[in-house]
Amino acid sequence: MGQRSRSSARLTLAGIICSLAVTGCLSPITLNRAVTTYDEAITDAISKQLLINIARAHQHQPIHFTGVSNIAATFDFRVSAGATPAFTGEASRALMPIFGGSMAENPTISIAPIEGEEFTTRLLTPFQETKFMLLLRQRYDIDLLLRLMAQELRIRENGQEVAYRNTPADRTDYEMFRRVVTHLSAIQDQNQLYAEPLVYYRTWTIPANSVTAEGFQALQKEYLVTYSQKDNSYTLRKQITGQILITNYDPNTLSSDERARLIDEAEEGQLNDVSFDIRPGHVGGEYPLKGDFRLRSFNTILNFLGRSLGDDSEYHVDKDPRTPSVHENPVHTMELLLSDGAPSGADLSIQSHGKYYAVNTTGPLARWNREAFQMLYLLFQMTVSEVPRAGVPSITIAK
Repeated sequence: MGQRSRSSARLTLAGIICSLAVTGCLSPITLNRAVTTYDEAITDAISKQLLINIARAHQHQPIHFTGVSNIAATFDFRVSAGATPAFTGEASRALMPIFGGSMAENPTISIAPIEGEEFTTRLLTPFQETKFMLLLRQRYDIDLLLRLMAQELRIRENGQEVAYRNTPADRTDYEMFRRVVTHLSAIQDQNQLYAEPLVYYRTWTIPANSVTAEGFQALQKEYLVTYSQKDNSYTLRKQITGQILITNYDPNTLSSDERARLIDEAEEGQLNDVSFDIRPGHVGGEYPLKGDFRLRSFNTILNFLGRSLGDDSEYHVDKDPRTPSVHENPVHTMELLLSDGAPSGADLSIQSHGKYYAVNTTGPLARWNREAFQMLYLLFQMTVSEVPRAGVPSITIAK
């Protein structure tokens, strides 16, 4: 083989190696870019849909969501390499390598409207207490959570239950609701708000002669069984975990009988009830309260926000005189901007029904409004599945 042929072979081989190296580097870069781009696109699409549906609620139009159920992106990487004589000069006697790579992306995106049974389950069904508590454990402000998620406040007074709706048009109800929510927020500000499941042990005593061998094995799976030789009996013991209770005291300090009574009371409520018990002798005890917040559906939340831009707008409500000082008491659950032109400084805005809608992310309440919209986004995602109550740890809620 001549010198020129050997040079050509080496150059061609070098070109192939360089092409493979370039393509190898390109693959992870392309993948990272694609994943990030798709993620941003989906997040942006959902955020805009939330704003659009708030606008629809404001215009008294039906809400509608379209979801991206699946994305399958196929990448085709190709490598080419070769050699050609140089065009001019002394180098024309040598071969010059030609190499390159190409990439083709073929995404398949599945888009489906949320309708039928899925619409009913995700958008019309009230949130359950477990989902509220899951967000509360993420250190969100309890007043923001309740103002967004709660439909009404139910207070037990003199053996009767009185309901106060979270609707600004009902001024007496709305102001009572806001004062109670602000009171819980003040307790949270001082790191003295507890949200723990009520737990106690129930015991039963049965004659030992009434239990067969098979029955005894079955009992051991469900209960802690102890035998008493004195009276020839079995004592069955089982832990009972009730609903979570929001308090200004540690529920573990209560007697077993008191915890059992509170569990029985909570079981009388609905799955979308959040119970609370504020007692004297603790932070916030100057204004003792006991009752439930009844949670609403995601559809009702959107309608609440949309109508706040119209005739049912929120307004300032002073805290109760017995409530400690609070860090924040904003007028709006989530302040929205409505304008004829695109708003400046807004993180996100959409145009609908000839108007521009945006969340107010400027000024002193920018953090509050951003968190409110983030919470709205999380709530929409949480409508997909249920959150189990089993295994929920106790925690003291602090901002």
